[in-house]
Amino acid sequence: MNPNLTTVAAWSYGLAGFAYTALAVYLGLGWRGGQRGRALAAAVALTAAWGGVNVVLTVAQAPWLFVFASIVDVLRIGAWYAFLLLLKEGPREGSATAVTGRTTWLVPVAAALVVLGLLAQVSVGLRLTTFGNPGRFSLFQGLAMTVFGLVLLEQLFRSLPEDARWNMKPLCLGLAGAFIFDLYLFSDALLFNQIDADSWSVRGFIYALVLPLVVMSTMRTRNWTLRVALSRRVVFHSTALMATGAYLLFMAAAGYYVRYFGGSWGRALQVAVVFIAFLALGAMALSASVRAKLRVIVSKHFFSYRYDYRDEWLRFTHALSAQGGQNELGQDVIKGLADMLESPAGSLWLLDAPGRHFVQAARWNMPADATAEPADSGFARFLSDTGWVVNLEEYRSSPERYRGLRIPPWLSEVPNAWLIIPLTNGAESIGFVMLATARTRVDVNWEVNDLLKTAARQAATFLGQMQATEALLEARKFDAFNRMSAFVVHDLKNIVAQLSLMLKNAERHRDNPEFQKDMLMTVEHSVERMKQLMMQLREGTTPVDAPHGVDLATIIGRIQRAKANQSPIAELKVEERVAAIGHEDRLERVIGHLVQNAIDATDKDGRVWIRLAKQDGLALVEIGDTGQGMTPEFMRERLFKPFQTTKATGMGIGAYESFQYVQELGGRVQVDSTPNVGTHVRLLLPRTESGAGAAPPPRKEIA
Repeated sequence: MNPNLTTVAAWSYGLAGFAYTALAVYLGLGWRGGQRGRALAAAVALTAAWGGVNVVLTVAQAPWLFVFASIVDVLRIGAWYAFLLLLKEGPREGSATAVTGRTTWLVPVAAALVVLGLLAQVSVGLRLTTFGNPGRFSLFQGLAMTVFGLVLLEQLFRSLPEDARWNMKPLCLGLAGAFIFDLYLFSDALLFNQIDADSWSVRGFIYALVLPLVVMSTMRTRNWTLRVALSRRVVFHSTALMATGAYLLFMAAAGYYVRYFGGSWGRALQVAVVFIAFLALGAMALSASVRAKLRVIVSKHFFSYRYDYRDEWLRFTHALSAQGGQNELGQDVIKGLADMLESPAGSLWLLDAPGRHFVQAARWNMPADATAEPADSGFARFLSDTGWVVNLEEYRSSPERYRGLRIPPWLSEVPNAWLIIPLTNGAESIGFVMLATARTRVDVNWEVNDLLKTAARQAATFLGQMQATEALLEARKFDAFNRMSAFVVHDLKNIVAQLSLMLKNAERHRDNPEFQKDMLMTVEHSVERMKQLMMQLREGTTPVDAPHGVDLATIIGRIQRAKANQSPIAELKVEERVAAIGHEDRLERVIGHLVQNAIDATDKDGRVWIRLAKQDGLALVEIGDTGQGMTPEFMRERLFKPFQTTKATGMGIGAYESFQYVQELGGRVQVDSTPNVGTHVRLLLPRTESGAGAAPPPRKEIA
């Protein structure tokens, strides 16, 4: 060894030996910590002995001293293992402590690593080739012990209660720093098939530097009695860390053999292998599928139950509570249920406003679907009556388990559809959630079904509360609208009174030119006032007479003539005269409102048209334009809702009234719109063969 490095190594290990000897004496004479205290004292004493032996090795440089120092090193690390394992023990019944049931697997692993370490050093001393090259075997074993030490530290710190982390943080930080240095030392040695002399010479300094952190935890924690709870998260991260360590060990061996057999290309190939290894490790760490598979393995092999219900419930409740609106809450419901089963996508279906169909209300990583599932269909009744979680994979293989269930065609066409989870608020079914196939294989057993049903009931409660809140807000808006109506009615009353007074005086002063002039001014002023009032309020009273046959050709002709002075002029096309069920004045107001909207949304050089025809046994009134159009978000979330409009000065009442009235008649409204292209609105109304005055047929629902 270089003389300068010999001096550095002697001072390095001498400092470590002296420092740890002082702490060992202090722990042995004036400090009590029970079983854990004795384990700590043994670990510190062996570390002090390790430092002293390495000082002698540095000076004498005898081969047998190197083997002896390596054996002490293995025992030293084994003593730290014992101390960390004792810290993971829980309270003993009627006594100090007892090992918690799910941590005992670490003890045989630690013991096996220590035994293998001793065998490796003996193989080096006796030059045995039982395990292959004894030097390589020793380096592999050293790296494995270092990785397992980091695993123990990670498990210990993650499972500590919050009030104990302050005490243990310095110890965990110090030992982690020492183990990380050893990880570098042995990884480099495996890659180059020899220990780096520079790194080995300063190893004592590293252990001396971490000693103050050990002392700090010693002063903070006098009895070393900690309540440690092992959670799934701890096991997951520990398993991931152990798998990473094993992977790095394997890639280190691969890198060595690539370099050994690679000839002149060996060094370049080794660098490439190392780079590819770390790139693959990063890809696996970021892969949701890999994490999902690892979680399933941990839950299946380390725990009696699949879920940590406390963590699941806190996470799900937090997700539902952090809501901004019904659409955001819908996405939170989907993601919350999907995360429980490692599903990558899903959609939420809720009852529409009339309560006749289930429609897609929210989606996550799934395409939009305009399908409407009737609320009285066999599929919807099955979900409502049974409350079962429907596993579509199980249904396809064993349909007899779902007696009475018929999957609708649209659902069969959804790719990767997996689970249907009904949402019930009390005894009422408000919708369902559809989840896509999980990233990894998940057994949907009784535990999964019970968790999903309970979580779905909680989600349905949140959704029901949100819907009730929105209904209350809508009612308050109508209340404000009604208050505004009262002011308008008051103004109308004043205008009527003014006109009534004018009529009374007309009998006496109708020949007076001045009175005539004043009367014209009063009428003009009253008309202007009423126009302003009508801009504030649109009449929406329900007629008292029953619907009857109405000639639609007459109505749309009258509307076209009334709008003839506006640009663009509405084009009229009557393919055949049709009579529909309704009220003539209200139908004229509804169609007229839609035509006016089309004119307002279209430039003067654009087109607006009205078409009357028959379609599927119904009367079709189509109003089209080449105007500004509407966005899909506006159509999905705001169209036909009160007080929602694209106009700068509109109130959003006309479209809402039109939609409600057509629904009352048993018809439907279809809208196709593209921004900057135009809008097509189709009114499909119940048709009658007879003309006006005909009695309406019995009311029925038309989807």
